[in-house]
Amino acid sequence: MDISLVITWILFLALFPMAFFWLRRAWRIFKNNDYSEVALKRGEPPSDVEKWAPYTGTINLAAGAVAVITIVGVLLALLPYKTWSSMVGITLWVKVFADFIVSRQAHPFTFGKKKKAAEQEKS
Repeated sequence: MDISLVITWILFLALFPMAFFWLRRAWRIFKNNDYSEVALKRGEPPSDVEKWAPYTGTINLAAGAVAVITIVGVLLALLPYKTWSSMVGITLWVKVFADFIVSRQAHPFTFGKKKKAAEQEKS
């Protein structure tokens, strides 16, 4: 038993909770219309959360589907190690970056007078 085998098992076992949470989040967004986790920036949702919900839901649905396909492929011995570990790594990083991009697009950066006006409206 060497370290690479341990890391491989950790990566594979981590797929199960990741797939569960991603698919659950997509279910909440699309079926339950629960937008509490859509495009958060510093824990705050955007003002027009319904606009960004389909993007966040699609990202989570796609990432969860790839995770489930990978799990099934590994369990049925259809995917070699290099293939499934690449699928997991790419899916994880693309999801992280896609969520970041959506959250930043949902919270536009304001300059100068617009920023001061927005701060005055909040108080």
